[in-house]
Amino acid sequence: MTYFHREEGTIREEAIYGEKSLRWAYENALGRLALESVVKRAFFSRFYGWLMSRPGSRKRIDPFLSEYGLDPDEFADSVDSFESFNAFFVRRLKPSARPIDPASDSVVFPADGRHLGFPDVGELDGIYAKGQQLSLDDLVGGDRDLADRFRRGTLVISRLCPVDYHRFHFAVGGELSEPRVLNGPLYSVSPIALRRRIEILGENKRVMTRLRSEQVGEVLILEIGATNVGSIVQTAAAGGRVEKGEEKGFFAFGGSMTLLLFEPGRVRLEADLVEQSRGGRELYARMGERLGAAIRANGS
Repeated sequence: MTYFHREEGTIREEAIYGEKSLRWAYENALGRLALESVVKRAFFSRFYGWLMSRPGSRKRIDPFLSEYGLDPDEFADSVDSFESFNAFFVRRLKPSARPIDPASDSVVFPADGRHLGFPDVGELDGIYAKGQQLSLDDLVGGDRDLADRFRRGTLVISRLCPVDYHRFHFAVGGELSEPRVLNGPLYSVSPIALRRRIEILGENKRVMTRLRSEQVGEVLILEIGATNVGSIVQTAAAGGRVEKGEEKGFFAFGGSMTLLLFEPGRVRLEADLVEQSRGGRELYARMGERLGAAIRANGS
C-alpha cells in the first residue's frame, strides 16, 4: 500500500505494523473465523492493552524507535521516563514539533496520519475501494435527522497507524458538546480490512462529539476504535470553548481513526488532499497542518 507524503512530495510504501497477522485475519478463511469469534471482541483488545501497560512491555520501546525511525527529540518527555510501552505510545510532543497553521480561516488536520478528503459525501462512489458506500445513518448511531444534515457534507478521514503520534486535536475552535459513546466491535481500520468492508466504520466502537464553530458551522467529530486499541480517552472538558489545535484526547495502544464531517458548503479542502483522495491514495500529513479553509459567505 502506498501513500503520498505531503512534505516530501513523494509516494511512499507503507510499513504496516503486524501486516502478516492482519492479512491472515482478513484474507484467510481460518483467520476470519478467529476474527469473528475472538479478535473483534472488546476483551481481546482490553487484554492486549493490559499487556502493553505492564512494566515488562518497556523493552519494546527501543526496537520500535529504531525500526520506524521516530525522533525522540520531538517527545515532551525523555524515552527513559516511560514506564511501559503504552506510556510511550500515548506520549505528548513538544509544541514546537506540531505547529498549528496560524491563518484565521484555516482548518487543520486533527492528528498525524494518512488522510482522505472528499468535498461531497453524497458523490462518493468509494473510499478505500470502488463501489463502497458509507452509511452516515450507521456512522452516527441511527440518528437520521443528524445524518441528513451532513449527507452532502465534506468528509475528512485521518487514519493513525501504530507508528504515529496518537493524540488527537481540534481542527477548528468552537463550543464543544458532550461526547457520545457508540458501542460496537473492534475490527481493524487498516485498508486491508476496509477495502473488504467499509461498513466497519459504522460498526466499530466510536465516540461522537458535536462542535459548533463560528467559522464553519457544526462539525461532527468521530474517534473510531480498532483492534488492540485499549481505550479512547477524552481529555478536553465538554461543554466549553476549545481552540484550534487544542488537544481533544488520545488513543491507547493500536491503530485507530478520526473522522470529521462538515456541513455542506462550509469548508474548501486543499487541492493536494482532494487530488490524492480522488485517486484512492491517502495523503500523509501531521497534526496542525492545513487540510482546508472556511468558505466565507460570499463563497470565497
